[in-house]
Amino acid sequence: MAELSEILRSEKTVVVDVRSPQEFMGGHVAGSINMPLNEISRHLDELNKMGQIVLCCASGMRSHQATIFLHQQGITCINGGSWTDVNYYKNN
Repeated sequence: MAELSEILRSEKTVVVDVRSPQEFMGGHVAGSINMPLNEISRHLDELNKMGQIVLCCASGMRSHQATIFLHQQGITCINGGSWTDVNYYKNN
């Protein structure tokens, strides 16, 4: 996970949280963007213009689904797993 820590500390990395807005408001990685999984297809142009993307959610399942979908669309991204793990690796 040292590699994930390095990626998360890069200024070019964008953390995209695919949980619902309500879940996101309950806690999230500082500076992350909330794009619920069911809306991710509406943001393909925006995502395509981002630097390195790390996806997260509550457990890693929705971010895994988003990762597969975005890879199928030709968008490079990484499944960071749970937002608490991503938060830890970003800050430690």
